[in-house]
Amino acid sequence: MSPRELMFIESNTSGTGRLFVLAARRLGFAPVLVTARPERYAFLADAGAPEVVVVPRVDEDSLYPLVRDRDRRGAGVAGITSSSEYFIATAAALAARMGLPGPDAVAVRAARDKGWQRRVLADGGVAVPAFHAVQSARDAVRAARETGFPVVLKPVAGSGSVGVRACASADEVEAHAAALFAASPGERVLVESLVQGPEFSVEVFNGRVVGITRKHLGHPPAFVEAGHDYPAAVPDDVARALTAAVIRGTELLRLGWGPLHWELRMSEGGAVPMEVNPRLAGGFIPELVRHAQGIDLICETLRLVAGESPRPAPRHHRHASIRFLFVPGDGRLAGVDGVAQARAHPGVAEVALYRAPGDELRVHGDFRDRMGHVIACAGTPAHACLAAERGRAALRVRVEDPAGVALEVG
Repeated sequence: MSPRELMFIESNTSGTGRLFVLAARRLGFAPVLVTARPERYAFLADAGAPEVVVVPRVDEDSLYPLVRDRDRRGAGVAGITSSSEYFIATAAALAARMGLPGPDAVAVRAARDKGWQRRVLADGGVAVPAFHAVQSARDAVRAARETGFPVVLKPVAGSGSVGVRACASADEVEAHAAALFAASPGERVLVESLVQGPEFSVEVFNGRVVGITRKHLGHPPAFVEAGHDYPAAVPDDVARALTAAVIRGTELLRLGWGPLHWELRMSEGGAVPMEVNPRLAGGFIPELVRHAQGIDLICETLRLVAGESPRPAPRHHRHASIRFLFVPGDGRLAGVDGVAQARAHPGVAEVALYRAPGDELRVHGDFRDRMGHVIACAGTPAHACLAAERGRAALRVRVEDPAGVALEVG
């Protein structure tokens, strides 16, 4: 008998997109990717790639007849989901129409609006930055002056640090806001106070905290994540503050089904949410959880989507760290040296590259600047961090211009 299908409505282009497909196969399902742009997914060339269904549009009403017809023939559709935040609400709405498990599509769609997030959390007693959702560059400048510099500008429905920037003056606010509105006409921009303090994420599954991740950010004014440590080595009072804010916020946002990823900063006033994402964490944090605790959050999510009982219980207690390799400058990738040396470092569990020689490189100031990573695992937080950093330090990126002239080694 043919396996039942797990349908993915679009996918992450990097990160966990490929891992979701592999997990579906391990669980005995047939993965099917529904997409309007299959060229975006490099992993479709890999062994074990999903069946691909190309459609002209990706929205609930357009896809429902397709899903219904596939369910009526063959082994049927076991579940519908997405590894991309931009399509989780669509997948949830389709699942509901098919009578399949999934999060509340209305709550997911609402929570993706960061302005709405902030209002609901503030009204429920959860600390948030001072904020304004604006519709013009002029309003952004006015909001920034009212809030007080420095401020952070971000799209209300963005992801992956795309378009997120700290601005220290009215001129910077006006210029960046104008660029955001030009890129996404009709969308709103969030202007909020810059909260100082270390950043963490809290991974939640079915309303319960799985663990806390320490986040390492790159150089301002961007907020690109350079690495993560899991579980975070934090004092008990910090863990309690982070957990309390997340549990209360999860209830307020009605996001108690499935995976949820919170990002917060610990300020002098306590835990302050930066982002709430109705999905699994990015940045390979699910892989850190798997290495550190033996909990495969991707598999557990797919079990839940397919109506099975998840089992997210720790199997062991270790520490895992990831450090990312970044594009050092614009140009063409000539190669990455030191991969064998990085893999040979004690504690290093994985070295991965996302780009191949000949690929064009460009600095964007967001998640697209990451071109590889090193994951390390050890018995203590310090040893895991050190192993990941040493592995990352062994890697050297060679960049050339089109004529073959070396531009930069980083």
